[in-house]
Amino acid sequence: MAKISAPKGTRDFYPDEMRRRRYLEDVWRRVSLRAGFEEVDGPIFESLELYIQKAGEEIVTQLYNFEDKGGRPIAIRPEFTQSLARMVVARQAALPRPIKWFNISRCCRYERAQKGRLREFFQWNCDILGAEGPAADAECIAVAIDALQEFGLTKEQVEVRLSSRKLLSVMLAKLGLSDAAIPKVYLVLDKRGKVPADVIHHMINEIEMTEDQRKRVVDIMDMSSLDGLPSFFGDDPEVLEQLRELSQVVSLLGDDAAQFVRIDFGIVRGLAYYTGPVWEVFDKTGTLRSLCGGGRYDNLIAASGGKAMPACGFGAGDVTMGLLLDSLHAWPNDLTPRADFYVSCVQAASVSKVLPLVRRLRSLGRSAIHDLISSNIARQIKNADAMGVRYNVVIGSHKCSDDEVILGNMRTHEERTIRIQDLLKSVQDGTI
Repeated sequence: MAKISAPKGTRDFYPDEMRRRRYLEDVWRRVSLRAGFEEVDGPIFESLELYIQKAGEEIVTQLYNFEDKGGRPIAIRPEFTQSLARMVVARQAALPRPIKWFNISRCCRYERAQKGRLREFFQWNCDILGAEGPAADAECIAVAIDALQEFGLTKEQVEVRLSSRKLLSVMLAKLGLSDAAIPKVYLVLDKRGKVPADVIHHMINEIEMTEDQRKRVVDIMDMSSLDGLPSFFGDDPEVLEQLRELSQVVSLLGDDAAQFVRIDFGIVRGLAYYTGPVWEVFDKTGTLRSLCGGGRYDNLIAASGGKAMPACGFGAGDVTMGLLLDSLHAWPNDLTPRADFYVSCVQAASVSKVLPLVRRLRSLGRSAIHDLISSNIARQIKNADAMGVRYNVVIGSHKCSDDEVILGNMRTHEERTIRIQDLLKSVQDGTI
């Protein structure tokens, strides 16, 4: 029989990898709940039309799609945003405002597998709907920063690069760029840092605009702070209004979180539905793809068949975050396999006492495991050590009476004889 491998761009999660995945998900879930987001989920597949509605027919080439047995075009979800929009539209009138939802789900995209991007991945989404103004944008960024800090990351290691689609469009329109030229400028901005400088220069020169416009576009691209607005905009009220909105987002974050943020007009986000502030999180070495990204998308709900509703949110993938924690050796040390207790048995005559004690420990809310393959005591203790358990409980030792066990601390290697009832009482009291 031929050996079959996992499909290209997917991963097997053996126990070690599964613990790391759960750690990422646990941090994301903990941070979301702490910020008052509620968890939601939807089906792993949706009507293909749901995604075409958002991104056009060209999106089909990036999806795993098929016809079901009823002839209906279906796609496995590439992200959760469209499911969220559909769910909001279905109950829009009844949902209390603002809506703060989060989701952690498996997604699939049919694209070239490469470093930081796979065909199957897990994504964390947080979205706020029904809240206008910069406070909701700042809240989303703050939650993402909370997660970064929960992972033990610092402003020296990661940064949030913040921009505004609305401010960019106003500035480019003030320069007199045509409607056809503006999306091309967005594309150039989006490619900065991803392709060589000479390619960027060539792309700019290919855009139909005057030499003066080209120079001023470069000036905008070089902006690195909100204080560096090019002088040729003067006191233009539309530009200043959008600038104030973006400044408010940063100000509302407070000094601690704002230290993670820098202005970068190279952040435009590829999706056309973004309407205001946009941002992405990167590691400062510049070796990885975006760790996280999002922004304001006030038109999405109306475009999905609902009543117009302001919205903003972000998504983060497990692949790049895992690569970053790998590179920084930042995974927690206690992700090794661990149970609280391993109950060992010295004599065959005492085997019948093992599972009842294991069940008592479990009933007290503690994890407990025992030997299932009749290993000798030396092998059992070696197994307990390899599994990273906290305590080894030995039943049937000649040093103990019938109602006693030996309790061994696997970290300090200290041992003591203890009555079973005293052990259980200590476990219940939390002193062991």
